[in-house]
Amino acid sequence: MKKTSKLNYWYWPIVFLALLLFQYFYSAETQIARIPYSEFSAYLEQGRIAEVAVSDQYIQGEFIEPVDGKTMFVTTRVEPDLARDLAAHGVTVSGQIESTFLRDLLSWILPVILFVGIWAFLIRRMGSGAGGMMQIGKSRAKVYVETETGTTFDDVAGVDEAKEELREIVEFLKNPQEYGRLGGRMPKGVLLVGPPGTGKTLFARAVAGEAGVPFFSISGSEFVEMFVGVGAARVRDLFEQARKQAPAIIFIDELDALGKVRGIGPAMGGNDEKEQTLNQLLVELDGFDPSAGVVLLAATNRPEILDPALLRAGRFDRQVLIDRPDRKGRIDILHVHLRKVTLASDIDPEQIAALTPGFTGADLANLVNEAALLATRRKADAVAKQDFDNAIERIVAGLEKRNRLLNPLEREVVAYHEMGHALVAMALPDSDVVHKVSIIPRGIGALGYTIQRPTEDRFLMTREELENKMAVLLGGRVAEKIVFGHLSTGAADDLVKVTDIARAMVTRYGMSEKLGHVALERQQNTFLGQGAAPQDVSYGEATADVIDAEVRAILDACFQRVEALLTDLRPVLEDSARLLLERETLDADALSDFDARVKRTVGEVSAA
Repeated sequence: MKKTSKLNYWYWPIVFLALLLFQYFYSAETQIARIPYSEFSAYLEQGRIAEVAVSDQYIQGEFIEPVDGKTMFVTTRVEPDLARDLAAHGVTVSGQIESTFLRDLLSWILPVILFVGIWAFLIRRMGSGAGGMMQIGKSRAKVYVETETGTTFDDVAGVDEAKEELREIVEFLKNPQEYGRLGGRMPKGVLLVGPPGTGKTLFARAVAGEAGVPFFSISGSEFVEMFVGVGAARVRDLFEQARKQAPAIIFIDELDALGKVRGIGPAMGGNDEKEQTLNQLLVELDGFDPSAGVVLLAATNRPEILDPALLRAGRFDRQVLIDRPDRKGRIDILHVHLRKVTLASDIDPEQIAALTPGFTGADLANLVNEAALLATRRKADAVAKQDFDNAIERIVAGLEKRNRLLNPLEREVVAYHEMGHALVAMALPDSDVVHKVSIIPRGIGALGYTIQRPTEDRFLMTREELENKMAVLLGGRVAEKIVFGHLSTGAADDLVKVTDIARAMVTRYGMSEKLGHVALERQQNTFLGQGAAPQDVSYGEATADVIDAEVRAILDACFQRVEALLTDLRPVLEDSARLLLERETLDADALSDFDARVKRTVGEVSAA
């Protein structure tokens, strides 16, 4: 191979300096005579000096006739009085010439070198690195080569259907020719959608770890900068890098930051820079060939705001839902996280999974970590069941506030309030089992809490079950009215929840006889929880009045039902509230006797 030499521009200054030094020393040796001051005085008296140049340190001049072949001389300047005294005693006076050449040279060389160095440093900083000015159009994606992600499908559990969908991508990346032998092609893009904390990013890293290919990871917000055109340039550079290292995976996290739906005009369209970036992403998705071994993965928890052009067939061909795990999924996820901690013999993942409905994978990982920290705090050798119970209460209800002192009347009101919830839950059929009741303040505003343990995951609920759920929520407020004859602010959160359920029954579930089987409000699909997306309301003022009346009728009927129930259970309510005031917390074992009394009393009332 022929080698090509590259000219180094630093050679020219070095050669130039060398020539200057050579010229200086050559002229000094051949033309300038260094003489003592006394010899200069003698030459001066003899009239052999033509001209001199006097400085503060030395005298330099020219002979009328050359002396020893030299026409120039230089001597050190000496005070005249001192020179005269020395000459009177026959002392030869000479001077030492202080060479200032190096100092003079450095005085103008060093500033130049310093300036050039600073300039080169700034240019290098601006032109290199992920945040360099000259690299501003370069992709900021973090590249994990082959198995550097450290994550495989063994680290992912709880959503087996999504794992099977993504395993197909792994097989294609490992052997694209065999996978496409029947003419099929791999989807260009796979969109992972689901609530926060369900493991979308973990799934993408697991795909890269299983396939053993370069993994380009970047967030949607990293494409957009203050400079116009930067986002589009980074999209182009990202896909270009991926093509060079194919087979590879491009993963864009939080795609909604980049792919929001485009508007019509400037007022609706948002930032033009974001639109240019989105347009470039659409072009890249159309332009790259999936058979080349580049797969685009993206994750979002807001699919409802993505641009339709991004989700059409041929771009993000496939959407994989990674939802909250069911009970079996939670058990599998707990097995993954529990193997990292030291467990006591009484730990049963199935019991923990039963106490954590609605928990995501991130919530369960946090639960295991909190339990381990609680066990460490109490100097235990292993994590026990009580640590998990306390961790669940800490996550669901908040930290204990034992320093929040309540006066005796407030403690008594809270005790009757919480036991009202518990007794109604025990009395009504198909209600979740009461796991614990406490009057220890927790969190920001909770003065007490009642924890129910669902027996199974539920996906559908009848009107009767919704009414029972509202009855349990109203149990605390009704108990206060029966015992104390007044109402307090402690049921504010309960009222919000029962009102939401009643309004949903009327406007969304069609459970009102007056309004019929009509959906008057449509909740947009969202993974960010209730209220994250606005409701689409399509009814007039007259219908709104009927809705308000129906909601109030449902709540009034439910309140009267609970009031009649707790009136029959007044003796059990009194006994259980006194015990709760004494112990502050009642677990499932302590509540079992009251549960039996409640069911016996309800049976007797029904028989009568």
